[in-house]
Order: sequence, then structure tokens, then C-alpha cells
Amino acid sequence: MLSFNKLVNWYFRRESLPYWCIFLIDCLICILGGIFVCMLFFRLSRTAANIMPIINTLLFYQLFNVIGFRVFHTYAGVIRYSSFIDLKRVAYAMGLGFVIVAILHYFIIFTPETHQYLVPLHLRHIVSIYLVTTILLWTFRIMIKGIYDTVFDTERAKRALIYGVREGGVGLAKNIAAQKPQQFRLFGFITHEDTFTNHYLMGKKVYPVDKDLLKVIKENRINAVLVSPLRNEVFRDNTQLQDMLIEAGVNIYMTEGVQEWDGEDSSKVVNTLKEISIEDLLPRDQIQIDMQSVGNLLRGKKILITGSAGSIGSEMVRQVCLFQPGELMLVDQAETPQHDIRLMMADNYPNVKTSTVVASIANRDRMEGIFSAFRPDYVFHAAAYKHVPMMENNPSESIQNNVWGTKVIADLSVKYGVRKFVMVSTDKAVNPTNVMGCSKRICEIYCQSLNKKIDKESNKEVSTQFVTTRFGNVLGSNGSVIPLFEKQIKNGGPVTVTDPNIIRFFMLIPEACKLVLEAGTHGKGGEIFVFDMGKPVRIADLAKRMIKLSGAENIEIEYTGLRAGEKLYEEVLSTTENTLPSFHEKVRIAKVQEYDYDVVNQQIEQLLQISRTYDSMQIVKMMKSIVPEYVSNNSIYSVLDK
Repeated sequence: MLSFNKLVNWYFRRESLPYWCIFLIDCLICILGGIFVCMLFFRLSRTAANIMPIINTLLFYQLFNVIGFRVFHTYAGVIRYSSFIDLKRVAYAMGLGFVIVAILHYFIIFTPETHQYLVPLHLRHIVSIYLVTTILLWTFRIMIKGIYDTVFDTERAKRALIYGVREGGVGLAKNIAAQKPQQFRLFGFITHEDTFTNHYLMGKKVYPVDKDLLKVIKENRINAVLVSPLRNEVFRDNTQLQDMLIEAGVNIYMTEGVQEWDGEDSSKVVNTLKEISIEDLLPRDQIQIDMQSVGNLLRGKKILITGSAGSIGSEMVRQVCLFQPGELMLVDQAETPQHDIRLMMADNYPNVKTSTVVASIANRDRMEGIFSAFRPDYVFHAAAYKHVPMMENNPSESIQNNVWGTKVIADLSVKYGVRKFVMVSTDKAVNPTNVMGCSKRICEIYCQSLNKKIDKESNKEVSTQFVTTRFGNVLGSNGSVIPLFEKQIKNGGPVTVTDPNIIRFFMLIPEACKLVLEAGTHGKGGEIFVFDMGKPVRIADLAKRMIKLSGAENIEIEYTGLRAGEKLYEEVLSTTENTLPSFHEKVRIAKVQEYDYDVVNQQIEQLLQISRTYDSMQIVKMMKSIVPEYVSNNSIYSVLDK
């Protein structure tokens, strides 16, 4: 028994047996199957007395079986991975052998000289031999596959349930069963649909999502739940189910990113499954984008992107490249990230003509040279200092980079005939409570007033159109709270949250960038497009779920108090009272005060001069005069509001 176990382990630990081994095993099965049939027809004693002629006859028949094996390549597959197709090949091979033998057996019967070497079997004997042998060859393959699937292939496979019972769930189940080696071993399905509960699907029980689900998970030692691609959105919105599974220590798998199944090709689903991160669980609605219009706009055009090495800018680069632009000019002052962008373009988009420039947007002479030489058709302005605490401590840099830099790029866009200027703003520009938010609001005011001025002066001629896009936090951006929490959890805590009641909106970077591109396509000039960010997320709850999801224990949450300029919630003006509908249900147009360009331009020039004194109080005082709704929160600048 010990030797048999060693043999089995040796076989299944190998990659596969050589072809000749499978060939010899099949030949041996054919011989043994023939002897067995002879014993049934002729009894044991008679078979034993004529064993050599019987073996000779079976060996003669085997010559024609070999022809069938060769024609249909029955030995070419890996036995442990046998499928219905492999069984069909065996049947075809044995069928071919039978046809040849059935014809030749008449010559044996009617040729007495052969009887001393071969047994003159009748047709019923031959039929029985081939039927039994075929069944034995099938049984051998099924048995090997069964042993491998139940003992070896699944020893490291996760015991899994699938959430979803319709096409997506069934397609996922079929594909995890076909995986080699198996990553998951299916034990059942779970669903909220009462019509399916306690029924069987593909031989596995369908369990309801109720209070007894934890008991099912525990009893079956379930350690993975796979979410059907067609139930991703439902699952994201069901925080109760998520918390139940996380609490039970179950690993949750979803399709990667936004690559969700379209219902057509299920073979790709398993390959895109990944263990969920907190980003996957944040509730959000799928956003559909009119990418054809974007493509028609950008194809073959010269496009300049500022802040190309940042979170938003780099994704803008990737998406713009999909539409076959004529040429790209990428500008960023961060040398190392910009170098990474250069390498990415060389590797992924070698056919897109690209210039990667290290430069500050606040350097007017440098930008003038770039615009003069490149002559862009479209400008996507994503460059900005964005970290609230840093800008609160350095308001001069906020003015010189964000405000002045935007003015430089905007003015040059008009001078060199750019068709459309699209600026990336922030929800922090709405009723700002900090320096960064106010600086972005001043940028919005300038772009809007400039658009109004050139509209009046153009006399219906084609002129530069200025479009502003405004949205909140994006998942995965540099400096985002999620990477910070991950690092703190990895280090054993504590996880720091500023306030237990603080909430934020989140959006995927690719989705935000797609909306920016579409807004740039549909904008006529002067609009501030506000993105619907979906449901707000309480940061404290986010931290708790990340801790649970990590499996870490004894991680505390520490509340540090609101940072300077930080507010409990961000506003995006997404309500119908202060916005107008637009080209997309997820995008609205903000109703904001219009400003006179000459006044705004003079104020910004004055603000720039003050910023060069590096007197933070005077800088912020001037900012508040430009944006009266700017009221500092938890900041040293609050004294200016009294």
C-alpha cells in the first residue's frame, strides 16, 4: 500500500508522463480487456489453456488499435486533464480499430493455417472486446482525473462560494472548474434571490444570504467568495454582506478594476479575478462615456498635457494615447516621475510622437518657447500643488504655481490659437476653507472671465474655449488617504484619522479622466463641469474596513483632529438647485458668479506681487478679497475672517 501511495504521488507531482508511457498503458488496457472478455465467454479454465493463442490474437488486433491511436492522437493529452474531447478521441480510435478487425476476422476464421497461432473469434466476441476495452480506457482517464481533481489539484485550492446564480455565476463556475491547476474548489452559490435558494445549480447547493450564511461558511471551511461579474455593482452597494464576509475571514474576489464581464466571453473572467482591495468595495455607479466623440476630437491633433507625471495627468496621457493623437507634449516639473512617463511612452505607445519636458508652468519664458514651437490644438491642464496642509503652510507657492501657472498656460493658449483649454479643478474650490481650494477657485474665475472676454472680442470667429472640470478625491492618487492607511496597517498601527465624522467623495482615476475628456469634447467654453461623485464615504468607517480586510489584529484608530484648512465634508455643487443639466447624467454645470476679466486680471497681478513678499497673512488676505466665500477653517488665517 505504501509503495502504491509513493507511485501515485510520484505520478501526480510530475508535470506529465511521456507520450510513450500513455501509449503503453493504453495497449496494456486493451490486452487485459480482451483477456477479461474471453474469460467471460470461454470461462477461466478454457482461457488459461489457450492463453498464448488468445494473447497472440489480441496482439494482432492491437496493431490496428495502434493505427487508431496514431490517427486520433489519444496518447498526446495529459491524462489528469482529460476532457470530453479526449474521450471522443478514444472512442474514434477504438472504432477505427474495430472496423479493420471486423473485416479481417473473416479471413482468420476461414484460414485454418492461422488457427494454431490465432483464435478464430466471432463478431460478437470482437464487439464485446472493443466495447469493454473502450469503457476501460474511459474509466482509466476518468479515474486519474478524479483522483487528481479531488486529492492533488485541490489540495491548495481555496474552498469557494460564488455570489450570483445567473449567467455570470454559472459562467464563473464553469471556468474555475476548467482551471488547471485549480485555484478554487466550488462548494456552492449564494444569492439574495428567493426563487433560487435551497435549489441545486451544477450539482452545488444555492444558499440564501441570511443570518445562517456564517454557519454555512464555518461548516464548509469556506475561505473564498467569488463575485459574479454581473453582480459587482450589487455587491459594492451591500456593505452588510461585505462586513459579514470580512468578519468571517473570507477572501473576496472580483473582476479586476473596471474590466467587468460583458456577458459574451466568460473564458476571460477567471483570469481577471483578483482579491479585492478597499477601492473595489467603495460604492460607485458605473459611468458610461461617449468615447467615440472623444476620439473624433483628439485623433491626429497636437495635445499638450501639464502635470503629466501626476496621478490625473499620467492617466490622461494613457487615455489620450488610445485615440491616436498626432503628437503629445507632456510637461511636468517632477523629474523622476516624468522620466517614468517617458519610459512608459517608449514601452507602451512607441507609435505616438511624444516630447517629455521637465519645466515649471510658472516659468513664462519657458512655456512661451514650448507653445511657440509646438502649437498645440488642445491643452489639458492638470498641473497643480494639491496637498491642503502643505499649501496652508506655503500660500506663496500656491499662488505662484497654481494661480500664476494657470494664467501663464491660459494666456499662451489664447495667443497661440489653442482650440480648447480644459482645466482640472477640485471640489475644494467650492466655498473654500483652505489656501489650496481658494487658489483653484481663483484659477476657475480667471479661466471663466478670460473665456467671456475673448467671446466678446472674437466677433463669432473661432476662439479658444475654456472648460473647467471639478471633482473630488480619486482612488489611488498620490497622497491619498488609502495608501497612507495601508502603510500604517502594515507597520502595526495606529491608523490616524483626523475626525470621526469626516466624509469624502471618491472616484476611480480612469473614470474621472474619461469624464474630463468627454467634458472637453462637449464643452462650448466658460462652463464649470461638476462630476457626480456618488455616495460619500466616512473616513473612519473606511479605516475600520481596511483593518478588517487586512486581517491585522490589535490595530487602533487614532483621531488627530482636523488639519489646518480641512473641513468635515467637501462640496461639489452637485444639487439641482445650483447646477444645470449637461451632456451626461453624471456631469452638471455649476451656476457661479461671473467676473469681469480686467478686474480679475488686475487682482491676480497684484496677488502675484504680494506672493513674492512671502507674507502669508497678506497673501491670504488678498485671496479672501478675490474670493469672498473663502472662510478659513481651523487655521491661523481665521483671524482674517473676523
